[in-house]
Amino acid sequence: MTYLRDAHVHVWSCNHSRYPLAAGFAPQDLWLPGFTPQDHERIACAQLPMNLVQMTWYGLDHRYILDLIAADPDRFVGTGVVPAICDVSLPRPDRAMLALAQGGIRAFRLRGRAAQPPRERATEEWLAHESYERMFACAADSGLALSFLCTPADLPEIGRMCTRFPQTTVILDHCGGVRVRDSIIDVADLRLLTSLSGLPSVFVKFGPVHGLASRSTIPSVDSTGLIADVLPLLRATVDGFGAERVLWESDLGGPIHMLHAEHDFRRCVDLVLTADFLTPEQREQILGGNARRLLWNR
Repeated sequence: MTYLRDAHVHVWSCNHSRYPLAAGFAPQDLWLPGFTPQDHERIACAQLPMNLVQMTWYGLDHRYILDLIAADPDRFVGTGVVPAICDVSLPRPDRAMLALAQGGIRAFRLRGRAAQPPRERATEEWLAHESYERMFACAADSGLALSFLCTPADLPEIGRMCTRFPQTTVILDHCGGVRVRDSIIDVADLRLLTSLSGLPSVFVKFGPVHGLASRSTIPSVDSTGLIADVLPLLRATVDGFGAERVLWESDLGGPIHMLHAEHDFRRCVDLVLTADFLTPEQREQILGGNARRLLWNR
């Protein structure tokens, strides 16, 4: 599968001298001592193109993923973080976006309302701030993307901003927070997700496949069983947005570990490859074509 690309991978180095942790973080805070592209290769049994997501414990210091991208810009792109409304002493977010874009950062991560810093006169419109408006405008003008880590409750406000900035590419990480519980998709959450499907610049990352489902009645179920539970969510997402707006992601390096990494990674890919409601062209779009178009578009 030469078209396979991983739209969401977390990487960081064990070398804290060269790539120091941000203030307030210690080695014991890390999910693993390190997770590198070589670790991804071992699990995937291939050297795949990857979108490298900036780790929280590096703060605004993007040197690790920028160095990886500089060493192999055809293989790697990045999703970065910039200060928005959290600290007025830092550069304007749109200027920081453009500077990082020069190094191959193609998307910029934003978090939902629960992660927002305290603000005076806070309203339901938590994106109603000059800095967020600059980010939306900059992404539209520069061919960049905004990538949201959010819950379903955040989706109406994201949709409001997407309506205001229809040319801005917005990616909803991890299915916009929609999950499968005991083989059932929450209908209300799914409705919130698909309510954004009429906005043509909104895309959905489908994953981590091994972490989208859970069962309370069978605590010992292995990840293979949970992966099978996710198939209806894939179908609902494709039915809502179209295969041309869904990006497969592994979330390797993330907080939800695979039980049997090499086997489970293959199963996460096979979920898309064997879905009988998808055409071969749609499978290729989801597993790599859409990511290439959005994130490797320079």
